[in-house]
Amino acid sequence: MTLQQKLESRLATAVAAVLGEPAAAPVVPVADLRFGDYQSNAAMVLAKQRKTNPRALAGDIIGRLDLTGLATAEIAGPGFINFRVLPEAFAARAEALLRDERLGVPATGAGRTVVVDFSAPNVAKPMHVGHIRSTIIGDSLARVARFLGFNVIADNHIGDWGTQFGMILHGWKTLLDRDALTKDPIAELVRVYREINASAKADPAVMDLCKAELVKLQAGDPENLGIWQQCIDVSKQGLQKIYDRLDVRFDHWLGESYYNDRLPGLVDEFLAKGLARESDGAVCVFSDGAKKPEDDPFMVHKEGGWTDNPAIIRKADGGFLYATTDLATIQYRIDEWKADHVWYVVGVPQQLHFRQVFEAAERWGKRGDFRHVGFGSILGEDRKLMRTRSGENVGLTDVLEEAVERAAAVIAEKNPDLAPDEAAEIAETIGIGAVKFAELSQNRLTDYVFAWDRMLALQGDTAPYLQYSHVRIRSIFRKLEGPCDLSGQRVALGEDAEIHLVRMLTRFGEVVPSVLDDFRPNLLANYLLDLARAFHSFFEACPVLKAEEPARGSRLALCELTSRVLSKGLDLLGIRVPERM
Repeated sequence: MTLQQKLESRLATAVAAVLGEPAAAPVVPVADLRFGDYQSNAAMVLAKQRKTNPRALAGDIIGRLDLTGLATAEIAGPGFINFRVLPEAFAARAEALLRDERLGVPATGAGRTVVVDFSAPNVAKPMHVGHIRSTIIGDSLARVARFLGFNVIADNHIGDWGTQFGMILHGWKTLLDRDALTKDPIAELVRVYREINASAKADPAVMDLCKAELVKLQAGDPENLGIWQQCIDVSKQGLQKIYDRLDVRFDHWLGESYYNDRLPGLVDEFLAKGLARESDGAVCVFSDGAKKPEDDPFMVHKEGGWTDNPAIIRKADGGFLYATTDLATIQYRIDEWKADHVWYVVGVPQQLHFRQVFEAAERWGKRGDFRHVGFGSILGEDRKLMRTRSGENVGLTDVLEEAVERAAAVIAEKNPDLAPDEAAEIAETIGIGAVKFAELSQNRLTDYVFAWDRMLALQGDTAPYLQYSHVRIRSIFRKLEGPCDLSGQRVALGEDAEIHLVRMLTRFGEVVPSVLDDFRPNLLANYLLDLARAFHSFFEACPVLKAEEPARGSRLALCELTSRVLSKGLDLLGIRVPERM
């Protein structure tokens, strides 16, 4: 049980004693440490409900509050109850964390299955900078959920079906360079696609040929299916190299094509159950009138007032759309994987699409906790969308290469004596970590500027700063002679810097579960920065190896615990830590 949970439990007991009945009594960390460690507004909320004086009620609650060995409490402002944790309680908690492999993080997700749908690039196209957010946010959420005890299914719902394959098929048969395909398959497929696309725009006859190839594919033509499968296979190989570099793993790659056979029956079922109806030859899901227009995803406000905004699940020409595929995907995830939660890590512009799909799925009887985890855009240092000089999206591989090259330059300057292989490995760890942390330290809904120099700085809010903090701690232990077993070490806290470091360490178990409250990895990223700052302040104020016992052993224990929390916290963000820098 975390310190926060202990305080909540004791506060709830006191509140029940005062009111004669149970009542909610939440406790949260204070924003300003001058007022203590934790705070509750329970007295104010309960006093308002009962039309009584909040400070008087807070006084009555404190009078019944047993905080023996844990904290002190006082009334602040209009009726806040502020708690200040006792040093001996912090010390006892630190000792418990040293023995706890989970570092105080509760398994809040045990017994529940969550599908995390993220990354989802299109086959036969290179991943670009826009894929950073979905891939890195999704991977971090999957890691956090897994650590919290959820049964996590990471699914890469790749775009492996659609009209672009008509052009690729025609190009494969007429323009393909086999040697180039072997050397760099995605680059060759992109070249073929672009040349055919340009030809089709200039000559309608070429577009007709592409459409004919697509029709053959959709009809199950063996030759075209074989080419299509080769495109998928070589694309997956190229994508896997990027995922390996990013240390991102998927349990499944069930793309759009996996659900093709389900789509006709799905539409028929929607029609039979009255969940959809024909309109101008298309099959659409309309509003059922159960919600107010402003809350209804199937209504839109225009100049003349509210009007229908249906989701099309079959076009008039018989083709299916993303909404149809996404409904079939939900059906599979609920029926086959028994998912309790499904999280879609997809950009904010798709918000309406997911509102409609989730609403349609619920009417269909496919119920679960469906969440669209939206995110903003990545901007260049000119505060415009990152583009190449030719106006195209910046390739993700190019971003990673540049990050590693820049990290290598920094390392060569700081530590020129490193062996080339070790320097290259450290540059990879720091460069990739910097890109990830730049993403995960932001509120996912905001746009952010991709600034190389700031991202790779050894000071400030960066991954290299956190990685350096971990390296600095491990360097302390390299100076010791022989093994150092700290599992049973007693912790004694006398200095303010020691107390504050333990205060931050104990909050790890509170911060990690909060990441999933609104899918905000930045809460964990910012916590790790605060922890690193607390450690550096402690290290400057409190000698470790030169201290006398028992302070020396106690401080070594705090160093060990900080190292573990930093390492685990960065791992939950998908960031590795080097042994040296």
